[in-house]
Amino acid sequence: MRLNYKQEELVEQLAKEIEARFPDVKFVEANPSPENDRTLWLEFTRPPNDDCLMEIIEYASNRTMDILLDYGYHMLVMPIVGNGVTVIQA
Repeated sequence: MRLNYKQEELVEQLAKEIEARFPDVKFVEANPSPENDRTLWLEFTRPPNDDCLMEIIEYASNRTMDILLDYGYHMLVMPIVGNGVTVIQA
């Protein structure tokens, strides 16, 4: 899936907001969801603790809901990358 100009702009803006608010995490990449190619997964590095993870998820869910309502693009923030490798939580 190739991102259009507005999607690229929204991804870049959201990534900058999250990195500014949570300096321990960094944006890695945006990929289409394997379940639905109209959904974008925004992958970030995993934060150092679960409290920070919950704060990121809460903040990102509000922002991505705004994006969905305002522009119609479904995005999910996935803080799942540790040391450059996708981490699967059990």
